[in-house]
Amino acid sequence: EYADVTTTVHTAILMSIIGGIAAGAFGFFMAKPLLALMGSPADVIDQAALYVRIYFIGMPASMFYNFGSAVLRAVGDTKRPLYYLSAAGVLNVLLNLLFVIRFSMGVAGVALATSISQYLSAALIAICLMRSESCYRLHWDELALHKDKALPIIRIGLPAGLQSSIFAISNVVIQSSINSFGSIAMAGSAAAANIEGFVYVSMNSVAQASLSFASQNIGARRYERISKISRTCLLLAALFGLVLGNGVYLLHDTFLRFYSPAVIEAGALRLSVICTTYFLCGLMDTLACILRAMGKSLLPMVVTIIGACGLRVLWIYTVFPLDRTFFTLFLSYPITWGVTAAVHAVCYFFTKRTMLRRAQASAPSEASST
Repeated sequence: EYADVTTTVHTAILMSIIGGIAAGAFGFFMAKPLLALMGSPADVIDQAALYVRIYFIGMPASMFYNFGSAVLRAVGDTKRPLYYLSAAGVLNVLLNLLFVIRFSMGVAGVALATSISQYLSAALIAICLMRSESCYRLHWDELALHKDKALPIIRIGLPAGLQSSIFAISNVVIQSSINSFGSIAMAGSAAAANIEGFVYVSMNSVAQASLSFASQNIGARRYERISKISRTCLLLAALFGLVLGNGVYLLHDTFLRFYSPAVIEAGALRLSVICTTYFLCGLMDTLACILRAMGKSLLPMVVTIIGACGLRVLWIYTVFPLDRTFFTLFLSYPITWGVTAAVHAVCYFFTKRTMLRRAQASAPSEASST
């Protein structure tokens, strides 16, 4: 349906621009109040606020890239988004070295490098879409919010967006608890979180692939492939999480020294709990994506909010006060991942069974009509 693809692309791109500007403005003006609400130490809050404000200036570009790359992946082009993001990543590293080492700009230089690299990735995506000869070509004068396209995008995407927002809120509670240990612990946790990001991206790429493959096969009514897709993607996500997560932990001393020797102890403790069990997060995300591919966008949102977010906050206010240690704090992550993944698995089996029954029931009527 080429006409529908065109209107969907232009609707999505305009939504990304509007959403990016709104999110960027909110983050820029609310940076310091929110950091103060999180209990950020007085000796770092000003620099943290500066970093956040500059980072959020790049939010429109980040949103545009994410929407644009989703368009390319939807039509089977997964390579060019990777190339563009890689180019932005290289630029980010070079600008970090230039701004921090050459010009001594500190955290402002780090944030500025990130924002500039985000605009590069957005520009490359825009050029790609503008030069396309297919139905997803971008014409700036055709940007419009088509109601029949915007509403389904919101219906499918809003639950996932709310889930991420609730995740962010629960992480704010976690971060507030981390901040109570002081600036060194805060820096160590932040350094470890950056390293964890490499493992998470690897697992999340499998989760996103499962969403694409499962939804395409469901659209083609090749339901017999769903089980194989699910098994393969769950195995890959778990494998990436186990190998990369434990590999990062074994080499934590080397990685953390890139930041500062002072943060090694705190960072190593976080990595020992989270990275060694990160595969549970991969299983949780992959199962949630497969459920969305089956048309169940609200279900994984509710399960994740209650399981991964609600239980985590409950842990902070019940178990953590009994043993106020870094280990007890971070133990909330693998426990909530495991519980949520288990519930997602139950939902997956029931949803798949229902879908197959409906497909079998509709098969005779479809055959007779043809």
